[in-house]
Amino acid sequence: MKKTFLSLGGLLLGTALTYGQATILPAKAQSKAVVITGATIHVGNGQVIDNGYVAFDKGKITAIGSGSAPAIAGADVIDAKGKQVYPGFIAPVTTIGLIEVESGANGTVDDAETGSLNPNVRSIVAYNTDSKIIPTVRSNGVLLTQPTPTGGLVSGESSVVQLDAWNWEDAAYKTDMAIHLNWPSSRGGGRRGFAAPGAGPQESPAERAQKALDAITNLFAQAKAYAEIEKPEVTNLRFGAMKGLFDGSKKLFVNADGAKEIVQAINFAKSFKLQLVIVGGKQSYLVTEALKENNVPVIIRETQSLPERDEDDVYLPYKLPNLLQQAGVLYGLTGTGFWRQRNLPFEAGQAVGYGLTKEQAVSMITLNNAKILGIDKTTGTLETGKDANLFISGGDALDMIGLDVQKAFIQGRDINLDNQHKQLYRKFAAKYGIEAKL
Repeated sequence: MKKTFLSLGGLLLGTALTYGQATILPAKAQSKAVVITGATIHVGNGQVIDNGYVAFDKGKITAIGSGSAPAIAGADVIDAKGKQVYPGFIAPVTTIGLIEVESGANGTVDDAETGSLNPNVRSIVAYNTDSKIIPTVRSNGVLLTQPTPTGGLVSGESSVVQLDAWNWEDAAYKTDMAIHLNWPSSRGGGRRGFAAPGAGPQESPAERAQKALDAITNLFAQAKAYAEIEKPEVTNLRFGAMKGLFDGSKKLFVNADGAKEIVQAINFAKSFKLQLVIVGGKQSYLVTEALKENNVPVIIRETQSLPERDEDDVYLPYKLPNLLQQAGVLYGLTGTGFWRQRNLPFEAGQAVGYGLTKEQAVSMITLNNAKILGIDKTTGTLETGKDANLFISGGDALDMIGLDVQKAFIQGRDINLDNQHKQLYRKFAAKYGIEAKL
């Protein structure tokens, strides 16, 4: 990713942005067992345990069940009677840690590289663990994310991180697990950077889309041939980064909303035998048979939005999760950008009013997202042997009024839930003589 040297003004801005968070330090490794008792436990796979307990030690869940918890010598016991325990929420395809101030501070924006074909760009090395946004997002239960590059036709590689670390090496949860492609559309418009190399301003949307498709196809054909060479005489960083797509160790995440573009992406992935994930998928409900037949999951982008077409049901974005659920398509959910990921649980909760059950909505942002990211063997549900990524909420975590994250653990570490919003609240509560509750 590009490296930008900050001017004095940018440095001062960065200082101001992080002011007040010097005491929000990454937690130390879990030193003794923890047992949470008396809670309503949402396992993440649809199961709910009433009056349940969950125990974890050395970062791993050691026991979970209903009734009396097992006696563990020297363990910290947390009485969570009347409270609810959830797996840590997972936010895929985000720019958390890559963008700090979206406009007016270019030195804090590092989510895209110049050029159109950049499969070798690694977002993980640009991930900023000191971002002020991270504490505000995890205070709403989001404990893992996938910082993702944007721009161009092929944006680069993404990794999964946990949101409590000193640096990107410590944060890395699963490294370089996907390459991201922005599928060209003949309808015109689209997000920045979709043009193919050499595309002219006088070309029609269809001509630009075809030129982009030709560029993508050519890149993948060359990369596949390169991957089949046991010891290439000349090292090609772009082709080398794509090798994992052809041996199954990496997935291809394709941004596509229209039904036509989704089908094109499916056929493209089949031709190269790639593991495909559709991101966005606003019209995915129209091609569920193709998605299911080819085992292609969908990561829905932000349900709190307008429908794709003027003639669509205005509530279609709210209904989309249930439409995919009924069709048997694996689906997950992400928000938009970076700081708005704090609304991820509320968008999942909104889908409950449009067909999903409460536990299906929980699974959408825990187990489903974990499956799509390939980390479901270690997280996404509260099961023995998995990482202790979980939090305790005073109420319903999918409801704006009910969400009250009181304790959160990442790999068993008791993380600091303070953030700049809470600090400002306490500051001005004190100014006006109001009793602060945070």
